[in-house]
Amino acid sequence: MFIATLMASPARRDLAAATLESLRSAWDGAEATWLDPGVAAEFALESEPADLWDRWAALQAAGIDLAVQPEAGRRRRLLIADMDSTMIGQECIDELAAEAGIGAHVAAITARAMNGELDFEGALRERVALLKGLDAGVILKVLAERIRFTTGGRKLVATMKANAGYALLVSGGFTAFSEPVSAYLGFDENRANTLIVEAGKLAGTVVEPILGREAKVQALAEVTDRLGIPEAEVLAVGDGANDLGMLKRAGAGVALHAKPRVAAECRLRVNHGDLTALLYLQGYHRDEFVSVP
Repeated sequence: MFIATLMASPARRDLAAATLESLRSAWDGAEATWLDPGVAAEFALESEPADLWDRWAALQAAGIDLAVQPEAGRRRRLLIADMDSTMIGQECIDELAAEAGIGAHVAAITARAMNGELDFEGALRERVALLKGLDAGVILKVLAERIRFTTGGRKLVATMKANAGYALLVSGGFTAFSEPVSAYLGFDENRANTLIVEAGKLAGTVVEPILGREAKVQALAEVTDRLGIPEAEVLAVGDGANDLGMLKRAGAGVALHAKPRVAAECRLRVNHGDLTALLYLQGYHRDEFVSVP
C-alpha cells in the first residue's frame, strides 16, 4: 500500500476539502484522514499513480505539496538535517560576508555551490578566504541579529525524539553556528566545519578536511551503525547539492524549499510547508506534536 499526503502552508491553512476529495476520487483512494484541518491530509492507495508528477505540478501551482510513498515504515528513528537554509532560514557564511561588506559577492558563490555548479570544498575555501581579518565577535552579532529559525524545527525534533528518535545536525557551515543552533533546536549532536581564529580575527581558513557532501553521507553511516538503526529508518532533510548524497541514502530524503537541481532528484519535496511537513509525511497528527516553548 501507498500513502498520498497533501500539505499546505500552516500560515495559510488553505488545503480545501474539495481539493483533497478530487484527488482521492481520481486515484480511487481510501477514505481520507485529516492530520491537521486546512493544512495536511492523507489517504491510502493500492499502487503509485501513473500521473503522479502531473498531479504534483498542478497542485504546486495552487500552493499545495503532494507526496506519495510506501505506507510501511513511514515513521523514522533518525533525523539527519542540514542547517543553513533548512533548520535556519539563512546561509551563515553569507551573513558573515554581509557584515564584512562583501555580501552580494559571497552570496552569488554560495548560490552556485548549493545548486551544484561549483565544487563545494573549493567554493567554501574561496569564500572563507574572503573573510580573513573579520573580527570573530561578528559571529555573535550575526547569531543575535541575522539568524532566524525555520518554523516547526523544534516541534519536528522534539516529536521524533519523543517517539524513540535521534536527531543529528550536519552542516557544511561552521561549528560556531551549528553548536548554538543544535542546542536550541534540541538535536542530540551536531557536525560542521571549524573556522580558524587567530588573535580574535578570522584567519580566512577552516580546519581540514572540510565537511561536505561525502562527510554528510559518512555521518549518516557512522551514526546509524553506532545506534543500530537501519538506514531505511532515516529521515534526511536538506536544500543544497551537498545534501544530495545523504538525501538519496536515507530511507526518506526530503528536499525542503530546495535548489532546482536538488528538488529534481528527490521524490519527497516540500516547497510550501514548513518543517512540520516532515511530521505529516510520517503520518503524525497535529495533536501528536510535542509542544515546545
